[in-house]
Amino acid sequence: MTKQTPPGPGIGPAIIVHSLDHARAALAAAAALGRPVTLLSAPGAAEYAGVAWFGKIVTLAAAEWPDAAYHGVIDCADRPGLVLAALRHGMTHVRFTGPKVAAEKLSAIAKEMGAELLSGRLSALDLRAAADPHAACRGWLKARSRKKNPKGARHSS
Repeated sequence: MTKQTPPGPGIGPAIIVHSLDHARAALAAAAALGRPVTLLSAPGAAEYAGVAWFGKIVTLAAAEWPDAAYHGVIDCADRPGLVLAALRHGMTHVRFTGPKVAAEKLSAIAKEMGAELLSGRLSALDLRAAADPHAACRGWLKARSRKKNPKGARHSS
């Protein structure tokens, strides 16, 4: 069973994925190490790649690594409309980098929908230029993980 962790604290180290192969590498490392991971889209990917695309690569990669605990987080940049679209699409973790007032309103909407809005700065490994994404993911997770799979990890689509 795939384990997408529910909204809330305990988000794992973030890895920015640009492709299905990147998502596979991140989840393979998470499963091998028994640690949670956050699959984060590239900044603004909701606009140029689409929410459905990101959701699909996360779902496909997760099906191959059923023991991996993860969050899939789509980055909507500073576009409130994209946040709402991502929530309507069923994303449970959405990133927004716009004004604080808008973030507070969007966070309340996300919470009502059983989702979580992330804002602020995130430390993340960007796999865009990684020569060996698998090794990069393993090293990143080993260096940053503090705990094993979170309690209550579950799959959500």
